Amino acid sequence: MSGYRVGGSAVHKLVVGTIFAVALATVQRASADDIVVTKAPSAPPGASSYYNWTGFYAGGHLGYAWGDSNWTASTTTPPISSTSGSLSLYQPFDAFKSSGSFFEGLQAGYNYMLPNRLVIGAEADVSFPSFPSSSTGLGIGGASTLTLPPVGAQGYSENILTFGTVRGRIGYAPGNWLFYATGGFAWTYDQLSLSQTATGASESPFLWRLGWAAGAGVEVPVVPHWTARLEYLYTGYSTSSVNFIGGTERIDSNLAMQELRAGLNYQFGNAAAPAPIVFKAPATPDPDIVNFHGQTTFTWQGYPAFRSPYEGTNSLPGGGQGRETWDATLFAGVRLWRGAELWINPEIDQGFGLENTLGVAGFPSAEAYKVGQTYPYARLPRAFIRQTIDLGGDSEKVEADANQFAGSQTTNRLVITVGKFAVVDVFDNNKYAHDPRVDFLNWAVVDTGTFDYAADAWAYTYGGAAEWYWGNWTVRGGVFDLSIVPNSTDLDPTFGQFQLDGEIERRYELWGHAGKIAITGFLTRGRMGGFADAIALAEATDTTPSTALVRQYQSRGGVSMNIEQEITSQLGAFLRAGWADGNLEPFEFTDIDRTVAGGLALKGQQWGRPDDTIGLAGVVNGISSVHEAYLNDGGLGILVGDGMLPHPGLEQIIETYYSYAISKSLKVTFDYQLVVNPAYNTDRGPVNVFAGRLHAAF
Repeated sequence: MSGYRVGGSAVHKLVVGTIFAVALATVQRASADDIVVTKAPSAPPGASSYYNWTGFYAGGHLGYAWGDSNWTASTTTPPISSTSGSLSLYQPFDAFKSSGSFFEGLQAGYNYMLPNRLVIGAEADVSFPSFPSSSTGLGIGGASTLTLPPVGAQGYSENILTFGTVRGRIGYAPGNWLFYATGGFAWTYDQLSLSQTATGASESPFLWRLGWAAGAGVEVPVVPHWTARLEYLYTGYSTSSVNFIGGTERIDSNLAMQELRAGLNYQFGNAAAPAPIVFKAPATPDPDIVNFHGQTTFTWQGYPAFRSPYEGTNSLPGGGQGRETWDATLFAGVRLWRGAELWINPEIDQGFGLENTLGVAGFPSAEAYKVGQTYPYARLPRAFIRQTIDLGGDSEKVEADANQFAGSQTTNRLVITVGKFAVVDVFDNNKYAHDPRVDFLNWAVVDTGTFDYAADAWAYTYGGAAEWYWGNWTVRGGVFDLSIVPNSTDLDPTFGQFQLDGEIERRYELWGHAGKIAITGFLTRGRMGGFADAIALAEATDTTPSTALVRQYQSRGGVSMNIEQEITSQLGAFLRAGWADGNLEPFEFTDIDRTVAGGLALKGQQWGRPDDTIGLAGVVNGISSVHEAYLNDGGLGILVGDGMLPHPGLEQIIETYYSYAISKSLKVTFDYQLVVNPAYNTDRGPVNVFAGRLHAAF
């Protein structure tokens, strides 16, 4: 997969624009919350107590698409021939590959409500399909085969990369419900591919399609400032022509797509209104029943040229490089029954890690996944149910946050989480180093480098965890699905490979300051290869060693320690250390068998910036001797493999960052990392890695 260098593309304008839109929404929301009450006063004579739809709004949506494209392939030079067919855009949803013809997107618009409650408005939106399936290479798209003399058999496909509309809306709002029709302009940006079966030669040009959209929907307020909608859209695009094989072959095709969307909108206050907007509070649920939060993060990271006498398949290139990543997440929750919560986190991702996330075991950006994409794509990383059972003790107040309702809980409680989420959402937490969107960036700092937790290539999996809180102690346990093969985008649909995780945590006070220590262990049961077996097979066959050739069902374990300690109200320290079995290949996370990491985080109150944070951390990573021998013989790991390792050494990393709070909800961070002996290779480096991060949340 090719890398993506930062430039002034439309993608970047969209990314930065989205960040500032979220920030503006946050500011507007905070301001509106100060002046709008959830229970309306008595309405004056003749005034409506129902929801007023006038004003600007912005939000997001997710949905599923289906449709078809009719095509005709023909030669443009003698002998003239042609053939026709069609392809379906529908791709079934696969929960273990997170693929299918689903999409997510953003929208913004303006409504104006007339005195008779007729509503007119305009809206623009952009949508992003799911990440292409590992088996079909398609998100929203389809494929066909064709035979066209004299070229012969060929494969033809069309994949929609992004799409959107600009539409008018007209509707009627009886009570608090808005029923509307909509129509206008539609567009898609697609990639067409044509490959010759006999030679394997292929071409993949891009195509803009322009067309029209029409549909209908219903929208209703759910909590103050927020409305939910369900919408159907039909989009049609006329025939377009694309030339292939140096202009000797042409494909003419049209496109029709249908979409079913669910969405949320944040309604901005209307400063131009002659009187305060009054709506009927009883018509909306208690805000404590539903919860919406969101975030968006843009990260750029790069490094200049460094000493690099040789390079291998998984090396960090010595010539210097810059990469960017962007994500936007909605945290949406609803209370189901007493103590039970349902959360879903639709997310849009885009970008690449340095060298496609290769070359350093303690990788410099935990905002970068192991796969990347030039164009934004839709994901559903979390969808889970959490049940909390109070067992007594003192009551603790809980503030509303991402994936967390406001309320209270007892110190003694049982918490059960089931569904799709990240193992490190529950295990190996540390308040000073755990979230790459707001604190440190390095993989081996925000998580213990040896914690080879179950996950797909985006760090999420299916499973269940139980947490028993009793006084100052917590005991955690969980079982989670592994990927189908080590370091894969696809999870194992049979659950035949799994991981057991356990953790015991003790909270305490030291000289009046809070601290905790946790011991975490994991046991992975799956098809893994041993380094010694891979080396022996390579020597016998005179080939390069590969653990993929010697995999068998076996166990790999590890244990780690995680300490956090408040030193003052503004200064905190953390320490992590871990060990994992170095005889077998890591299954999911990264190529680290031994690690020690520690650091400090200081709030900026002393210099008049209480919401700023400065952090400093160091980490030392190591691998076993047989692991070193495997890499020296040319073997490849999850992230590392320079083709040889004649002079191995410990990988040593120092990271420092300064997070500058533009507001409580908008922060910009400057980050620097020094990587000594990248991928355990003393012949290469050191590498100076610089990063900038912009993060907005509400």
